[in-house]
Amino acid sequence: MCYVSGQLVALFLPLVVIQITLQLLALRDLIRRDAAQLTGGSKALWAVVILLFNILGPVIYFTVGRKET
Repeated sequence: MCYVSGQLVALFLPLVVIQITLQLLALRDLIRRDAAQLTGGSKALWAVVILLFNILGPVIYFTVGRKET
């Protein structure tokens, strides 16, 4: 039983690290940008998307949420 738990931790730990890293990078970028540099909504809306949609939220923000400058 303990061996299986160790395998699960080894499997999910990198995913959790990637998720947290992406969320922190996306939130930092969101805070530094003006609202005029965002597409489709306010900063608050993008913060909710980033935080609620795990790995997918930051990816959506980085691909769709920012206007090209």
